[in-house]
Amino acid sequence: MAPVATQNNNTSPEVSQVQALKAKNAVFNPFYSPSIGDDGDESYKYSQYKPSFPARSWEPLEEIKVQDRGLSADPDKKSLFSAAEKKSLFSAAEKVKHLTPAIGTELVGVDLRQLSDAQKDELLTHPRMLVFRDQENFDIHQQLELARHFGPLHKHATTPVPKEAGLEEVHVVYNDASRRPDPAAFSKIELWHTDVSYEVQPPSTTSLKVLTGPEYGGDTLWSSGYALYSSLSPGFQKYLEGLTALHSAVAQADGARAAGLPVRREPIESAHPVVRVHPATGLKSVYVNPGFTRRIIGVPKAESDAILTFLFHQIGENPDFQVRFHWTPNAVAFWDNRVVTHSATFDFWPSTRHALRATPRGEKPQSVEDYERETGKVAKDRLAEILKAHGLEAQVDKGGASKARGYND
Repeated sequence: MAPVATQNNNTSPEVSQVQALKAKNAVFNPFYSPSIGDDGDESYKYSQYKPSFPARSWEPLEEIKVQDRGLSADPDKKSLFSAAEKKSLFSAAEKVKHLTPAIGTELVGVDLRQLSDAQKDELLTHPRMLVFRDQENFDIHQQLELARHFGPLHKHATTPVPKEAGLEEVHVVYNDASRRPDPAAFSKIELWHTDVSYEVQPPSTTSLKVLTGPEYGGDTLWSSGYALYSSLSPGFQKYLEGLTALHSAVAQADGARAAGLPVRREPIESAHPVVRVHPATGLKSVYVNPGFTRRIIGVPKAESDAILTFLFHQIGENPDFQVRFHWTPNAVAFWDNRVVTHSATFDFWPSTRHALRATPRGEKPQSVEDYERETGKVAKDRLAEILKAHGLEAQVDKGGASKARGYND
């Protein structure tokens, strides 16, 4: 882990209105400089959850032991899915709708307030992001309770929290007509990220509930690290498994300060394996992201730049790894940051898009070598496991003349 970066502390008790007005006119990068825009509509149904930026001083996060709940789960997910066939009255899926082959599943008929502990555990064994619509009665306190099932909650150092007191573990996602993102301030590729991957113990899961959203636009995309790993040649897979990358919070902290906002915990930089293993599934996943990964450690800069550029563009541009989800009010998405990268679209101005996020802390990312040494198990490739289930073996390029391949659609 790299040393904690040093910055000047913001010691004012709160962000002044003068600072807010100045920052409102600044160029707005929606990733590194959170929006402080507010249309001032106090009659808005969810005004108590609008963003605020209390100036607090939080100590650095200490390492904690986190036991992955997915290790206790039934790998066949009987509690979560079998009730759909039996038409059980308890809160289980009535219908399972896979959105793409690689990632994305919608569970219909699940009331997130009524999940048993076994059902919650099974969420972590699923290799996809999961979505649940029509969760109107699933309030923020219940969302936090569900998140705590997976570990102690993460409090973000720079992003907004609700105006309502006592919700500092909630991350507010909010944009309205008062402030328009400026595409001159950011590129679309850098919006792809895994939540706060710069922490020593990055989050395991994230749940996001959309309170208000546009009729169209404002979608979120997710990309599968499992699928990205499986797409690579065996030699490149093996090479990446031995690499470590630096993840940094510095740009996010600098962006907050540039907007006149407080930084509640000093930014940190951490080193994580480029390929990590999910503790519950034993599957390998590429673990870098454009938002926070800065360089590969111990290789020439040109080599690092080339590798990361390739991986970043695969994350952001290869549709075979992705799912795109259009939100409806009271929809909840649940995903595993250890194997999924995501990005928001900012195509909905002047509409309002408002969501609340809860994020528990996870274990330290584990390399393939460490996983296999500590568990005595062999880490797996998801595609190879799928092929094996169909009686097939993964194709390995053994050289020879290349063959022309094309598409017929």
